[in-house]
Amino acid sequence: MGRSTRGIHPDEGGTWQVDKIWRGTRFRQRGFTSAGEAQAWLIKQLEELRTVTLHGARPKRTFDQAAAHYVTIFQEKVSIETETSWLKSVMPHIGHLQLNQVHDGTLAPYVAKRLAQGRSHKTVNSGLGIVRRILNLAAKSWRDENGMTWLEHAPAITMLPLVGHQREPQPLSWGQQRKLLPLLPDHLARMALFDLNTGVRDDVVCNLRWEWEIQVPELGISVFEVPREHVKGRRRPRVVVCNSVAQSIIESQRGKHEEFVFVWRRERVKNLDDAPLMPYRPIQTMHNTAWQRARREAGMPDLHVHDLRHTVGMRLREAGVPESTVADILWHSNASMTRHYSVAQLVELLTALEKIKEDSGRWNKSLATLRREHEEAKRVALEGESHPKSPKSHPAKKNGLALAELTR
Repeated sequence: MGRSTRGIHPDEGGTWQVDKIWRGTRFRQRGFTSAGEAQAWLIKQLEELRTVTLHGARPKRTFDQAAAHYVTIFQEKVSIETETSWLKSVMPHIGHLQLNQVHDGTLAPYVAKRLAQGRSHKTVNSGLGIVRRILNLAAKSWRDENGMTWLEHAPAITMLPLVGHQREPQPLSWGQQRKLLPLLPDHLARMALFDLNTGVRDDVVCNLRWEWEIQVPELGISVFEVPREHVKGRRRPRVVVCNSVAQSIIESQRGKHEEFVFVWRRERVKNLDDAPLMPYRPIQTMHNTAWQRARREAGMPDLHVHDLRHTVGMRLREAGVPESTVADILWHSNASMTRHYSVAQLVELLTALEKIKEDSGRWNKSLATLRREHEEAKRVALEGESHPKSPKSHPAKKNGLALAELTR
């Protein structure tokens, strides 16, 4: 291994790296094949910095630097974790490039790879969208100490077409619900049933905290005031109203964890009287391997957790609930702050949610429901033809929920 010079060092892997501070600016780069290559890169960077200092030229920054700056200044943004995951998928393709080198051409390998992986156009566009946003900020808002923007002009980033490529929502029928829930582990079945009776987003279900609970003695229920930090868009706090089914789930969760409502732990299958194997822990996501296995066994391999929320919207509309009330329940409304809700308004939301707690066999079914019931009947008929003998039923897993609640 070669000898180190000031700011240039050999790596353990046989390559060379630069790590030098000059007049307050740090230069770092890895992966050089020789000390000479590393030195040439450092000299070029120092010359560019001198030019900027003397003549006010725009410094050359990589997309990696711009992305790091974006994550830093928007670290309080509610969607920053999601946006960071999008950036991770695109960084191997453009992270090393200078900002003025990022365009449709250099993004083409990213698009091709994601499509080859089976990602939807919408998912690919999420990555392209965050790239476009960073480039626009670099061209319009971010400035150096000389007042110059990071990028002279932001290129137009082409999005993939969505028409004909978007996945349609797949609300659950009552029959599908009765099939899916018993296949889920206990903690996930409770969360799914809570979602199906409140319409709340799955990330809010995972993060639901006892400190957000407000008892409403006039109604005999609880509501949860979710801080805006946990609400999509962070515009205002929102209220989760519990109907009788959701309330029964809340009561069953009391005492398990001092902070989080929905938690899990690995239970004993033997020596049930012994101490638990582990304490209850918060749940990071509902879309886990248990969810994927259950939806596959239920014959719904493409079912998304977010479809539970679509199910609530569909059932509310089938029950004749006014669209304004549906919007309030699903947090689509731009109404006033939640702290202004009165008991009378909560009664309106509760009455609506009580209408969807069980299958009433109502006649006002949506076209989506009728289509799904027709497809389910065809599937059952085909299975009957393939298996003339009585088909073997799939045993429902024993989770802690009452079977009557699970199979509604």
